[in-house]
Amino acid sequence: MNKADRIHTLFLDVGGVLLTNGWDRKARSRAAREFELDNEEFQERHHMVFDSYEKDKFSLDEYLNLVVFHRDRPFNREDFTKFMFEQSRALPGMINLIRKLKAHYGLKTVVVSNEGRELANYRIKRFMLMEFIDLFIFSCFVQFRKPEAGIFRIALDVSQADPRHVVYLDDREMFVEVAQSLGIAGIHHLRYGPTRAALAEMGLRLLD
Repeated sequence: MNKADRIHTLFLDVGGVLLTNGWDRKARSRAAREFELDNEEFQERHHMVFDSYEKDKFSLDEYLNLVVFHRDRPFNREDFTKFMFEQSRALPGMINLIRKLKAHYGLKTVVVSNEGRELANYRIKRFMLMEFIDLFIFSCFVQFRKPEAGIFRIALDVSQADPRHVVYLDDREMFVEVAQSLGIAGIHHLRYGPTRAALAEMGLRLLD
Protein backbone atom coordinates (compact mmCIF):
# COMPACT_ATOMS: atom_id res chain seq x y z
CA MET A 1 0.00 0.00 0.00
CA ASN A 2 1.49 3.34 -0.99
CA LYS A 3 1.48 6.42 1.19
CA ALA A 4 -1.45 8.01 -0.65
CA ASP A 5 -3.63 4.98 0.16
CA ARG A 6 -2.56 4.60 3.78
CA ILE A 7 -5.24 3.97 6.42
CA HIS A 8 -5.34 6.82 8.93
CA THR A 9 -8.60 6.04 10.74
CA LEU A 10 -10.33 2.95 12.11
CA PHE A 11 -14.11 2.89 12.39
CA LEU A 12 -15.12 0.13 14.82
CA ASP A 13 -18.29 -1.57 15.89
CA VAL A 14 -18.37 -2.48 19.58
CA GLY A 15 -20.71 -5.47 19.97
CA GLY A 16 -19.31 -8.40 18.00
CA VAL A 17 -15.93 -6.74 17.40
CA LEU A 18 -14.45 -5.40 20.65
CA LEU A 19 -17.01 -6.85 23.05
CA THR A 20 -19.84 -9.32 23.02
CA ASN A 21 -23.17 -7.89 21.97
CA GLY A 22 -24.66 -5.94 24.82
CA TRP A 23 -28.20 -7.30 24.79
CA ASP A 24 -28.70 -9.77 21.96
CA ARG A 25 -31.14 -12.68 21.64
CA LYS A 26 -28.86 -15.09 23.49
CA ALA A 27 -28.43 -12.68 26.40
CA ARG A 28 -32.17 -12.09 26.53
CA SER A 29 -32.83 -15.84 26.50
CA ARG A 30 -30.47 -16.21 29.45
CA ALA A 31 -32.40 -13.44 31.21
CA ALA A 32 -35.70 -15.17 30.49
CA ARG A 33 -34.39 -18.36 32.12
CA GLU A 34 -32.77 -16.55 35.06
CA PHE A 35 -35.87 -14.45 35.86
CA GLU A 36 -38.49 -16.99 34.68
CA LEU A 37 -39.96 -14.77 31.97
CA ASP A 38 -42.11 -15.90 29.08
CA ASN A 39 -39.31 -15.83 26.50
CA GLU A 40 -41.57 -15.51 23.47
CA GLU A 41 -43.46 -12.54 24.91
CA PHE A 42 -40.22 -11.00 26.20
CA GLN A 43 -38.51 -11.22 22.80
CA GLU A 44 -41.56 -9.87 20.98
CA ARG A 45 -41.94 -6.85 23.26
CA HIS A 46 -38.19 -6.20 23.02
CA HIS A 47 -38.30 -6.08 19.22
CA MET A 48 -41.15 -3.57 19.27
CA VAL A 49 -39.18 -0.99 21.25
CA PHE A 50 -35.43 -1.68 21.14
CA ASP A 51 -34.65 0.25 17.97
CA SER A 52 -36.20 3.29 19.63
CA TYR A 53 -34.15 2.69 22.78
CA GLU A 54 -30.95 2.55 20.72
CA LYS A 55 -31.89 5.90 19.14
CA ASP A 56 -32.41 7.40 22.62
CA LYS A 57 -36.16 7.72 22.25
CA PHE A 58 -36.56 5.72 25.48
CA SER A 59 -34.46 5.59 28.62
CA LEU A 60 -33.47 2.19 29.94
CA ASP A 61 -36.12 2.52 32.65
CA GLU A 62 -38.77 3.22 30.00
CA TYR A 63 -37.57 0.25 27.95
CA LEU A 64 -37.80 -2.00 31.01
CA ASN A 65 -41.25 -0.67 31.88
CA LEU A 66 -42.51 -1.75 28.46
CA VAL A 67 -40.63 -5.02 28.11
CA VAL A 68 -40.29 -6.48 31.62
CA PHE A 69 -42.08 -4.46 34.29
CA HIS A 70 -45.43 -4.04 32.55
CA ARG A 71 -46.65 -6.43 35.25
CA ASP A 72 -45.58 -7.15 38.80
CA ARG A 73 -42.42 -9.25 39.08
CA PRO A 74 -40.88 -11.18 41.99
CA PHE A 75 -37.53 -9.47 41.31
CA ASN A 76 -36.49 -5.85 41.29
CA ARG A 77 -35.31 -3.53 38.54
CA GLU A 78 -31.79 -3.22 39.97
CA ASP A 79 -31.17 -6.98 39.82
CA PHE A 80 -32.43 -7.19 36.26
CA THR A 81 -30.35 -4.20 35.12
CA LYS A 82 -27.26 -5.66 36.80
CA PHE A 83 -27.82 -8.90 34.90
CA MET A 84 -28.13 -6.97 31.62
CA PHE A 85 -24.83 -5.19 32.15
CA GLU A 86 -23.02 -8.35 33.21
CA GLN A 87 -23.63 -9.98 29.83
CA SER A 88 -20.84 -7.84 28.30
CA ARG A 89 -17.46 -9.53 27.82
CA ALA A 90 -14.30 -8.53 25.96
CA LEU A 91 -13.69 -10.59 22.82
CA PRO A 92 -10.33 -12.41 22.70
CA GLY A 93 -7.47 -10.31 21.41
CA MET A 94 -9.41 -7.51 19.78
CA ILE A 95 -8.96 -4.69 22.29
CA ASN A 96 -5.24 -5.40 22.49
CA LEU A 97 -5.00 -5.48 18.68
CA ILE A 98 -6.64 -2.07 18.31
CA ARG A 99 -4.54 -0.60 21.12
CA LYS A 100 -1.32 -1.79 19.44
CA LEU A 101 -2.34 -0.63 15.96
CA LYS A 102 -3.30 2.78 17.28
CA ALA A 103 -0.01 3.18 19.12
CA HIS A 104 2.15 1.88 16.26
CA TYR A 105 0.53 3.78 13.39
CA GLY A 106 -0.89 6.82 15.17
CA LEU A 107 -4.40 5.93 14.04
CA LYS A 108 -7.55 7.84 14.88
CA THR A 109 -10.10 5.40 16.32
CA VAL A 110 -13.85 5.98 16.06
CA VAL A 111 -16.62 3.79 17.42
CA VAL A 112 -19.66 3.55 15.12
CA SER A 113 -22.16 1.39 16.95
CA ASN A 114 -25.81 0.79 17.78
CA GLU A 115 -26.16 1.01 21.56
CA GLY A 116 -28.62 2.29 24.13
CA ARG A 117 -27.30 5.12 26.27
CA GLU A 118 -27.02 3.33 29.61
CA LEU A 119 -25.43 0.24 28.08
CA ALA A 120 -23.03 2.36 26.03
CA ASN A 121 -21.90 4.38 29.04
CA TYR A 122 -21.46 1.23 31.13
CA ARG A 123 -19.38 -0.49 28.44
CA ILE A 124 -17.19 2.59 27.88
CA LYS A 125 -16.32 2.71 31.58
CA ARG A 126 -16.18 -1.02 32.33
CA PHE A 127 -13.79 -1.80 29.47
CA MET A 128 -11.91 1.52 29.60
CA LEU A 129 -12.66 2.24 25.95
CA MET A 130 -11.74 5.91 26.38
CA GLU A 131 -8.10 4.84 26.75
CA PHE A 132 -7.87 3.91 23.07
CA ILE A 133 -11.00 5.27 21.34
CA ASP A 134 -10.97 8.91 20.23
CA LEU A 135 -14.62 9.39 19.27
CA PHE A 136 -17.87 7.60 20.11
CA ILE A 137 -20.58 7.73 17.45
CA PHE A 138 -23.21 5.66 19.22
CA SER A 139 -26.74 5.54 17.84
CA CYS A 140 -28.03 6.84 21.17
CA PHE A 141 -25.80 9.93 20.89
CA VAL A 142 -26.60 10.86 17.27
CA GLN A 143 -30.12 9.41 16.74
CA PHE A 144 -29.04 7.54 13.63
CA ARG A 145 -28.86 3.76 13.71
CA LYS A 146 -27.09 1.32 11.42
CA PRO A 147 -27.88 0.40 8.67
CA GLU A 148 -28.76 4.09 8.15
CA ALA A 149 -25.92 5.66 6.16
CA GLY A 150 -26.34 8.85 8.20
CA ILE A 151 -24.47 7.42 11.17
CA PHE A 152 -21.39 6.86 8.98
CA ARG A 153 -21.67 10.35 7.49
CA ILE A 154 -21.71 11.80 11.01
CA ALA A 155 -18.64 9.72 11.89
CA LEU A 156 -16.83 11.06 8.82
CA ASP A 157 -17.85 14.64 9.60
CA VAL A 158 -16.94 14.53 13.28
CA SER A 159 -13.63 12.74 12.72
CA GLN A 160 -12.88 14.83 9.60
CA ALA A 161 -11.67 11.61 8.01
CA ASP A 162 -11.33 11.06 4.28
CA PRO A 163 -13.26 7.83 3.52
CA ARG A 164 -10.40 6.73 1.27
CA HIS A 165 -8.21 6.49 4.39
CA VAL A 166 -10.72 4.73 6.65
CA VAL A 167 -11.36 1.04 7.30
CA TYR A 168 -14.46 -0.13 9.14
CA LEU A 169 -14.76 -3.35 11.18
CA ASP A 170 -18.18 -4.89 11.85
CA ASP A 171 -19.48 -8.41 12.42
CA ARG A 172 -22.62 -7.60 10.40
CA GLU A 173 -21.90 -7.87 6.70
CA MET A 174 -24.77 -5.55 5.73
CA PHE A 175 -23.32 -2.73 7.84
CA VAL A 176 -19.93 -3.20 6.17
CA GLU A 177 -21.69 -2.88 2.81
CA VAL A 178 -23.32 0.40 3.85
CA ALA A 179 -19.92 1.80 4.86
CA GLN A 180 -18.44 0.64 1.56
CA SER A 181 -21.20 2.48 -0.33
CA LEU A 182 -19.70 5.69 1.11
CA GLY A 183 -16.20 4.85 -0.07
CA ILE A 184 -15.01 3.37 3.24
CA ALA A 185 -13.01 0.15 3.11
CA GLY A 186 -14.64 -2.60 5.13
CA ILE A 187 -13.72 -5.80 6.92
CA HIS A 188 -16.43 -8.28 7.87
CA HIS A 189 -15.11 -9.34 11.27
CA LEU A 190 -15.62 -12.97 12.25
CA ARG A 191 -12.56 -13.85 14.32
CA TYR A 192 -9.37 -12.24 15.56
CA GLY A 193 -6.99 -14.08 13.20
CA PRO A 194 -8.67 -13.33 9.86
CA THR A 195 -9.30 -9.71 10.88
CA ARG A 196 -5.67 -9.18 11.87
CA ALA A 197 -4.61 -10.67 8.52
CA ALA A 198 -7.06 -8.45 6.60
CA LEU A 199 -5.75 -5.36 8.38
CA ALA A 200 -2.18 -6.41 7.55
CA GLU A 201 -3.11 -6.60 3.87
CA MET A 202 -4.23 -2.97 4.15
CA GLY A 203 -0.84 -1.97 5.56
CA LEU A 204 -1.70 -2.20 9.27
CA ARG A 205 0.73 -4.95 10.16
CA LEU A 206 2.08 -5.91 13.59
CA LEU A 207 5.22 -8.01 13.92
CA ASP A 208 4.53 -9.45 17.37
